[in-house]
Amino acid sequence: MKEKIHPKYQVVKCHCVTCGNEFELGSTAKEIRVDTCSNCHPFYTGQDTFTAAAGRVDKFNKRYGIDTKK
Repeated sequence: MKEKIHPKYQVVKCHCVTCGNEFELGSTAKEIRVDTCSNCHPFYTGQDTFTAAAGRVDKFNKRYGIDTKK
């Protein structure tokens, strides 16, 4: 690697705007702000619902006569 051309890699604090959670990670930026982190994202907290997708699948199967109870 060439010397003196790479940015400084450092440990920085990452701040979540939604829940206020702060954690450390490595980056070349001085500060990182994220909109949603794993602490407040519905997928990771288990509050995610898939009811809309399930309804669309049932509607598709009904429209094309696909029997799912085989």
